[in-house]
Amino acid sequence: MIAHITGLKPGDFVHTLGDAHIYTNHIEPLKVQLQREPRPFPKLKILRTVESIDDFRAEDFEICDYNPHPTIKMQMAV
Repeated sequence: MIAHITGLKPGDFVHTLGDAHIYTNHIEPLKVQLQREPRPFPKLKILRTVESIDDFRAEDFEICDYNPHPTIKMQMAV
């Protein structure tokens, strides 16, 4: 979105997680997830020209070539 507004080519998004942890009841479902073969990332298409970050609306986006794996259910930890 920022690249679109500034007229630049999109690059890598790099971030850091803080306080990342796994709950005990999530261990088995996460083992299943780790066995999955990664799939190509989908593409995000911006459907209109937008000049301000505040002007984006949900209908401005289309996700193309999204091919998710089936859902892995996990209990909510409370």
